[in-house]
Amino acid sequence: MRRLFPDPQDHITVNDAYNVPRARKATAKATRPTVGMCMVQSIDGSTIVGGTSLALSGPADRDVLLGLRKIADCVLVGAGTVRQEGYGPPSNKVLKVGVVTSSGQVDLDTPLFASGAGFVVAPLDAPLPPTSVRVVRAGHGRADLGAALEQIEGNFVQLEGGAALNSAMFEADLVDEINLTISPLIVGGEGKRLTHGATDLLRRFTLEHVLEDDGFLFLRYVR
Repeated sequence: MRRLFPDPQDHITVNDAYNVPRARKATAKATRPTVGMCMVQSIDGSTIVGGTSLALSGPADRDVLLGLRKIADCVLVGAGTVRQEGYGPPSNKVLKVGVVTSSGQVDLDTPLFASGAGFVVAPLDAPLPPTSVRVVRAGHGRADLGAALEQIEGNFVQLEGGAALNSAMFEADLVDEINLTISPLIVGGEGKRLTHGATDLLRRFTLEHVLEDDGFLFLRYVR
């Protein structure tokens, strides 16, 4: 992997590029972790092919995902993405995975939850069966993501989609950095964009770095 911006460099590690200081953010009532979105998209903006992101990815993209997971205290991901992408227990044994559901429709018997890594983020009124799995409750009708984040420990939460959760997080102004992989593929179709379904947004982020490997571009934006 090479860095194109800033300060071009022929070889840089994922750890050197992404392991930067992150701290909790002050809110009106408490604090919350820094939130960084990690996603891959095609040149023409699609985040999925055939229902998953697998075809868009590559070895370096997976290295970035896993490298960021080593840094993160927690992953936040939508229940639909967990089902579609087949989330299991993370290789980072201390990493927690928060699965967001507004309906309460989440299978608590999967290896992700059996491992102790998975927990649920849900509204106060979402129907869930009695469980030993940790449940973070906030909001009514849909999860209050800001209030939920205040209940999550650590300095850095990695947001891994899908598009509906991304949209809700951006609409609530909770995303602090964007770690985006541009895959060197055109896929056509009607695949969802990063913030599919969001209301009109116009928020400025600052480009921190551009990396390249085998035609894939790795962009990091912060605010």
